[in-house]
Amino acid sequence: MSVLSPLARPDHEHVFLGEGHDRNARRTLWVIILCTAVMVVEIVGGMHFGSLALVADGLHMSTHAAAMLIATVAYAYARRHAHDGRFSFGTGKVGDLAGFSSAIILAMIALLIGYEAVARMLHPVRIDFDQAIAIGFLGLAVNVLSAWMLSGDPSHGHAHGHAHAHEDEPRLIDTPAGRLRLSIHEDGVPPRFQVRHRPAPGAAPALRASDLALTTVRRDGARQCFALREADGCFESVDEIPEPHDFDVHVNLGSRFDGFGATLRYEEPASHGYGHGHGEHHRDHNMRAAFVHVAADAAVSVLAILGLSAGKFFGLAFMDPVMGIVGALVIANWSIGLVRGTGAILLDMNPDHRLSHEIAALVTSQGDSLSDLHLWRLGPGHLGAIVSVRSPDAARDAAHYRCLLARYADLSHVTVEVRPLCLS
Repeated sequence: MSVLSPLARPDHEHVFLGEGHDRNARRTLWVIILCTAVMVVEIVGGMHFGSLALVADGLHMSTHAAAMLIATVAYAYARRHAHDGRFSFGTGKVGDLAGFSSAIILAMIALLIGYEAVARMLHPVRIDFDQAIAIGFLGLAVNVLSAWMLSGDPSHGHAHGHAHAHEDEPRLIDTPAGRLRLSIHEDGVPPRFQVRHRPAPGAAPALRASDLALTTVRRDGARQCFALREADGCFESVDEIPEPHDFDVHVNLGSRFDGFGATLRYEEPASHGYGHGHGEHHRDHNMRAAFVHVAADAAVSVLAILGLSAGKFFGLAFMDPVMGIVGALVIANWSIGLVRGTGAILLDMNPDHRLSHEIAALVTSQGDSLSDLHLWRLGPGHLGAIVSVRSPDAARDAAHYRCLLARYADLSHVTVEVRPLCLS
């Protein structure tokens, strides 16, 4: 059995960190500083003024700092070992592991809150409502500020309407009839192709709408031909362009121009593309876990304030533990969702069945047979794929299919196997 020398290195790197990795690391560090400062103030103030409740909330604030510490250490570790060859597919999943750990901690916190709430329902204790409500508002303020510091990721600010910014730039095609300027016009009107013509010097004959033929071919092999008409000094397609605008456009001229043809590629941007765009594939579960932690505590603070207010103003002291049970259920629900999301990534479950179907349709549309396909997440915004193809065309090598799959921006690591179709 041969052993790979430790000096051997692949010809490409396996760095699959999220787009906002370093920015998110700084944000969690600032939250640690905030929580630690509030913790110290509460503990010192509580000991000075003899407030056990203030000391308890200060100790509770330490759990925030601990949760943020897990996230910060994960970011630092992933960055430090990003080029470490011991990690076959990089350190992109370190954040998911940290998120999974935080989810388990959240589940434990939910159990503790639930246990304490039930215990107080069975054995009520005296509550200093004024002090408890004041501490509840302080905790809520810190949690809201922490959540604000952890939110606002610019990568999530993409519009989800129909403003196809990538199609605002016209495509230029040099032809025997001169230069064609192809664009998709949809400013306040249904989207249609527009072609503007700049004749070549001394070119003859003149270009007519009937000389042009536009045909779109989508990833599933569906074809659509567009007839053109003259409109406002250009040629415009008679039919509208169906959504999504993700296809190849074949531009052909008639026999008067030697049957000239060209192919252009139109792709949806990340927010319109396959799967969830800047959703599941780009989600930083480490940051998500940190955010869920402070959001859950903010929710508990709100519930606690409501329960304490009911006890203070209406004499309903039992509402405090009742709200504790509700808060425990809320935290448990968020914890379960976080465990499912991070666990699926750690177990290499298929992150996008729709993309798998698209890849399969793309490969088989050429007459090839797909023997095997594996898709998994390597890190935020990075997917890995293993594609095994059986092809009747001996000229189609691995490079051909890599080029074919290059349209999927999130496929950061692709392994292709090609075998003759005649083999079993």
